[in-house]
Amino acid sequence: MRILGIDYGEKRVGLAISAPVGFIAQGLPTIERMDGVDYLEELADIIKEKEVGKIIVGLPKNMNDTIGEKAVEVLEFVETLKSKFDLPVHTVDERLTTVRAHKAMSGAKMSRKTKKRRVDMIAAQLILQCYLDKLAHSVR
Repeated sequence: MRILGIDYGEKRVGLAISAPVGFIAQGLPTIERMDGVDYLEELADIIKEKEVGKIIVGLPKNMNDTIGEKAVEVLEFVETLKSKFDLPVHTVDERLTTVRAHKAMSGAKMSRKTKKRRVDMIAAQLILQCYLDKLAHSVR
């Protein structure tokens, strides 16, 4: 079973997928959220193509561990995913994943535009890798 990691945002949805065997998160192309385009249909295609059995979504908690406005939006998105795809959907604390994603790219020789496109994918990889690491640790 493959697991899909999601970094949900207003403009883009970063994606990562677990390897078919093992516990490694690999980035997938980011979905751009544009007016008039149903990004959930694009997500449905990916879920079917990659044979996803579970979804992990980053939950942007506040630094004091409370749920803010953005986290409420993500929780609504989680409920949409559960009803549309009939798959288990879990959240993972994603505090500072975007900051870590920017740091991961800081030494890379990429244009600002390329970094902007990749940051959501890398954040999704970090979210999913966090979940996979916890899963591997609990199996031991």
